[in-house]
Amino acid sequence: MDISTIILIIIAIVVVWFIFAYNKFVRLVIWTKEAWSDIEVQMKRRYDLIPNLVNTVKGYAVHESKTFEEVTRARTVAMSAESIEDRGKAENMLSGALKSLFAVAESYPELKANENFLELQRELSDTENKIQAARRFYNTNVRDLNIATEIFPSNIIASIFKFSKKEFFNLEGEEIVREPIKVQF
Repeated sequence: MDISTIILIIIAIVVVWFIFAYNKFVRLVIWTKEAWSDIEVQMKRRYDLIPNLVNTVKGYAVHESKTFEEVTRARTVAMSAESIEDRGKAENMLSGALKSLFAVAESYPELKANENFLELQRELSDTENKIQAARRFYNTNVRDLNIATEIFPSNIIASIFKFSKKEFFNLEGEEIVREPIKVQF
């Protein structure tokens, strides 16, 4: 083999590596966007359940308007949050407001026996679990993308094609051990 053939083989290997590395980044970015979309779908479902839950509790707990206002305000803030960090903070605020709402519901035994309330509670609990699973899926994809943007030699492709790190979606108090949101009676 002459030197020009060896150089062509090396160039071909580098080009093939660039193609594979670029495609890996494209896949990671798409998976991250898909995972975030899954989170948004579940959050929308959660936001849609909250007014029904508040209205059901209102029927029994007429004197608890402050709690209802807190839940409504927290829901509005969460729905309008733009960045991932703001969304995390807003979701924490909403979770706290929902805990207050369920604490109010504890004082009304007839409400706890209401079939509509129990169904809404079950759906909300199911949605919370789905949000947690979607968040884990998103954070896994973000982790993979962030690793690829940092390690050599894929960081070269990342900088050439402007692939950047993404933010994790963390909720307060969920570091290693997290107490689940208790919505059961």
